[in-house]
This record gives sequence, C-alpha cells and structure tokens, in this order.
Amino acid sequence: MSLISTDRVRAVVGLGLTGVSTARFLAQQGLDFYVIDSRDNPPGLDQVKQYCPSDRIYTGSLEALLTLGVTELFVSPGIALATPILQQLAQAGVKMRGDVDLFRDYANGKIIAITGSNAKSTVTTLVNELLLALGKRSVAGGNLGLPALDLISEEVDYYVLELSSFQLETTHALKADVACLLNVSEDHMDRYDDLYAYQRAKQRIYRGCEAAVCNKQDILTAPLLAQNTPVRAFTKGVPDLKEFGLLRDSDGIWLSKGVKRLFNAQDVKLKGEHNYANILASLAILDVLGLDIEDVRVQGVLRDFGGLPHRCETVRELKDVVYINDSKGTNVGATLAALEGLGSPRTPTIHLIAGGVGKGADFSPLAPALAKFVSHLYVFGKDAQHIIDIVPEGTAYSHHDNLEQCMEALKSYVKQGDVVLFSPACASFDQYKSFEHRGDHFKKLVAAL
Repeated sequence: MSLISTDRVRAVVGLGLTGVSTARFLAQQGLDFYVIDSRDNPPGLDQVKQYCPSDRIYTGSLEALLTLGVTELFVSPGIALATPILQQLAQAGVKMRGDVDLFRDYANGKIIAITGSNAKSTVTTLVNELLLALGKRSVAGGNLGLPALDLISEEVDYYVLELSSFQLETTHALKADVACLLNVSEDHMDRYDDLYAYQRAKQRIYRGCEAAVCNKQDILTAPLLAQNTPVRAFTKGVPDLKEFGLLRDSDGIWLSKGVKRLFNAQDVKLKGEHNYANILASLAILDVLGLDIEDVRVQGVLRDFGGLPHRCETVRELKDVVYINDSKGTNVGATLAALEGLGSPRTPTIHLIAGGVGKGADFSPLAPALAKFVSHLYVFGKDAQHIIDIVPEGTAYSHHDNLEQCMEALKSYVKQGDVVLFSPACASFDQYKSFEHRGDHFKKLVAAL
C-alpha cells in the first residue's frame, strides 16, 4: 500500500547509489518522478533509465528544478541543502527529503539508527552480528552497504542503519526504536559552517526516538529528550549504575554494566580502548531493547568479531613491529581515537603516517596525543603542512610527497616493540580514489617489507 500522495510532483536530485535506489523504490510504488543531476553523465544513469522514462531525466544542470513545478525533492547525501537552487525551492515551500525519510514511511521492523564522526560502521556491523546470533531477523545498511530502501522487507525484525550527517539533514522524524550518537568531532568542515552546525545535523538522529544511547565522555552526543525516554550511556571510564564502561582489577580490564563485570577484554577480539567503547555502545543498544547481553551467543560474537577492513586493522607483525591500517581514519577524531586506544602511556612507540585532504579541519586537537604517544610522525599529501603546523616541540616528524616515501623513511626509525599506524586524519581524494584504495596501497607496501 502506498503511503505517499500521488498528487505531488517529485524529483530525485543526484544519482549514484542512493539516487538510483530512491528512483527504483519510487517506481516500485507506482509513483511518477523526475531525475535531476548537475553532471552530464552521472554514475547510475543507465540504471535509472530502467525505472524512469528518458524524457523525465535531466542532466548537466539543476536548472530544470525551477520549471518542473516540483513539490517534493529526494536529495542525495552528496548534495548540500545550501545549494542555491535548493535553498530557493525550500523557501518557496518545496519539501526536502532523503531516502532515509522515505524509508521511515514504509519500514515495519524496529529501527536501530547509529551515527557518529567515527566508528559507526563498526558498531552497525557488530550490532547486526549480535542480533543475528540471537536469532533475530536483522539487516544492516544505510550509509554502509545497501541503501536503506533496498533493505525493506516484511521478513525483517530489526533494521540496523548507519547514518551520516548528510543523510540526517534530510531526515525529518526517523522515530527510531533506538537512536545512538557515538561521538562528535570536526569533520566535513568544508560543508558545515562550524562544529555546532555539524553537531545539530548529527543530533537529528534522536528526533522522535523511543530510546537513546550516547557517549558519557562526549557532551556533544547528549540527547535532549523527554524525561521518560530510556537512555543508556557508555564510557571508557568507570560506569555508574545502568551505564556501560570499563572496570579494572588484577584480572585485567572488564567490559561492564554498572558494577557487573560482563566480559574480560582479553576474551574479545577487538583490541584498544576505542574498540572497547564500540563494544560497550553495541551492548547498550541491545540492553535498552530488552535483549539478553549475557547470552552465550553474544560472548561468541565478541570472541570472533575482529572489526572491519581499514579500521585499525592489524596488517602484519614483522620483527616485533605491528603494522596497522586505519585508512578509514579520515578525520582528526578518528586518528585521535586510534592513538589513544593503541598508545602506550609509558613511552611513545607509535610511528604515525598521516595526511591527505583535511576538509577544513583544525588539527590542533592531535597535538597532545602526538607528544604523548608518537615516536615519529610522517606526513604527506595536500594538507601536510597544516598537520606540521601543530606538531608539538620535541615530536620528531618528516614531510614526504607520498605514502611510498613515508614507508621508506620509517625503516630508518622503527625498532622492536613499535607500532606503525597508518591513520591519515584526512580524506584520500588528493592521491587516491577512496579510503579503501588508500588502505589497500598501504597493505601492499607493508606486504612488500
């Protein structure tokens, strides 16, 4: 049954994975729509012609939006709502929506929505794995894997959605059963006016939610909700009652709920305090849903789940040196989390390789961690100088043209017991097609050592 009025004039703005998914879904509902893209030959153009007549497809400019009488736009995440034509139409009363907003109209299962500057893919994947292990019919997607609309099915108990700030800008009332905001640190400052504009976009995930999970150590994740809305917090510190956190005793580090020890850190595959926080967030989500987090099947998943490629991924251990690929570390917060999670409090042992496209970010929050954990910093890429500008006195660094030169240089400095961490704190698009392409190159260079 269609939930959308047929008297609206709709357009899908922007192709690619999300745009094609939205066009396909609208066509499946028997609804008419236009497709508009500013590019002459956008990705997915041939695909979308299967769902939309050619005379309703406009490429090369967004100007057609001003003449088609549109009343409702489905804007792909890559297109900023600040685009002048979209602003003009919004002021005229045209509704700006996204694929996740449309998904909300049709999805019948429970929705678990997860966002954050960092770790959202890891937590989304882990929550889905835990639900499947507990015998639930669960699917994961959104900003990760399949677009949200491609997940819709009558055979689903739980939708686990990773959502970006761009997707949340066009999501008006997700009404998630559980909404989780993991962390907020500067990212996409080339699209947002400041950190607080970015935070406001992230906070939209809480709109209408039934329950929330937030990070006690990050005030920017704190939800503003009705007093009776259940909230679970997680922390890398000692938890209060009903919070999830870390307890330490002679047996090591325990992942805990309040005073109750749940799992010893040595029994989970993900390592580093930043990853323990990801597990705690996942457990908090299950807990607020009323699921049994002490089930033996949960323990089995935590024992076997080693994380995702390019996210603090151990590539190789060679001559007592560990090489870690964190190419997904595309912002300062991600690299900071990796340094704090992997660094030794006793002596700097990390060789950090960083650089690329900074997206207008402030790198200065990295300075204390560089002084505390980093033995040598190797920088390369478009915004290398901006990183060099914040290096604290006493931290050794070197400037290189590319990743190969960084890898060659570190041979002179690395010693037994050290960690080589590739966590760029930048996007990859100056020298690579994607963070995956960049991470694969690092792994190839490590394999050749």
